[in-house]
Amino acid sequence: LMVWLRRCTHYLFIVVVAVNSTLLTINAGDYIFYTDWAWTSYTVFSISQTLMLVVGACYYLTFTGVPGTATYYALIMTVYTWIAKAAWFSLGYPYDFIVTPVWLPSAMLLDLVYWATKKNKHSLILFGGVLVGMSLPLFNMVNLITVADPLETAFKYPRPTLPPYMTPIEPQVGKFYNSPVALGAGASAVLGCTFAALGCKLNTWTYRWMA
Repeated sequence: LMVWLRRCTHYLFIVVVAVNSTLLTINAGDYIFYTDWAWTSYTVFSISQTLMLVVGACYYLTFTGVPGTATYYALIMTVYTWIAKAAWFSLGYPYDFIVTPVWLPSAMLLDLVYWATKKNKHSLILFGGVLVGMSLPLFNMVNLITVADPLETAFKYPRPTLPPYMTPIEPQVGKFYNSPVALGAGASAVLGCTFAALGCKLNTWTYRWMA
């Protein structure tokens, strides 16, 4: 009975962590906000995606103890995201760009660190967190480039009124000294370590709950 219970809890956590981190990643902001406030929201998106990837990937890695599991987790996130975006697109939501699997290369770096340091958890937190934080904003730039032109979208999907919080105050081109990648990478590198530690801690708690 205990073996069955532990296995069920393990699979339940896999589903919960993967689904929730994916939802938090793709709902970090909406389409109109992304086009009107590209540089600012790009930085916010990069940080949020880094944190959601690293917390789940570290949880998976330390739970299974198998290098390669982080990449597997990133693949799950990618598939879930494609399904969600396809659903929104079929409902008429103006998401006419494809989200590329930007998480996979960063997750591969996490796996590499775990393997190269002989499964050292503290090295995973420190080096893995920094590497994912530094790399994901760079890969995420591919997504920013593929966003449809805001003016074209405005003509295609007219919106007669905007709620107050959605009304642009001023153009955001040039914000953050034109370097959203550097800003996102710097912030993500610091926060990535914190969330990597949280992912490892989640694993410890899971084992305690199942004991």
